[in-house]
Amino acid sequence: MGAALAVEPPPVAAPVEDDQALIAATLAGRGEAFVELVTRYERAVFNLALRTLRDRTEAEDAVQEAFFKAYRALNTFRPGAKFSTWIFTICYRSCCDRLAKRKRFSGEELPDRADPSAGPELLAERSDEAARLRAAIDALPEKYRTVITLYHLQGKQYEEIASVLDLPLGTVKTHLFRAKEQLRKALSE
Repeated sequence: MGAALAVEPPPVAAPVEDDQALIAATLAGRGEAFVELVTRYERAVFNLALRTLRDRTEAEDAVQEAFFKAYRALNTFRPGAKFSTWIFTICYRSCCDRLAKRKRFSGEELPDRADPSAGPELLAERSDEAARLRAAIDALPEKYRTVITLYHLQGKQYEEIASVLDLPLGTVKTHLFRAKEQLRKALSE
């Protein structure tokens, strides 16, 4: 008879700290805690920056700038607030500053390119539909495009979008409604 295999218990995963604990740890001098915050939010923040700026390189710079600003101002973070709302707000304002600089220097409307994630060959038709949708979103005015991005692509609630964009709740709802109407019209043509 063969020897019985020793079964080792699965390794115990380190507990996942919530954002508040990571912020406290960062403020206490644990730099790796802030790295964890960056890891959690960098993709979502990048998607917002990319949709807003329409340029991958500028979006990467805006994200880096946003996290740098967040790190430097972490001691001003309000306990109990959502870190995601805070970092989105910082990033969005950074993007707005970049857009204003661009407009000042070029005087033209800015191009937009999202990160297209093409599906497998079997999903070619869906890929075409997704491309049409991306093009329709890209054609929206910036204020509508941003609200659509935060609501549908980032899954943010109206209140959080209002906070990020520093807009009244009613304005966010109106922008979202008008954006959806414009998308319906563009996609039905």
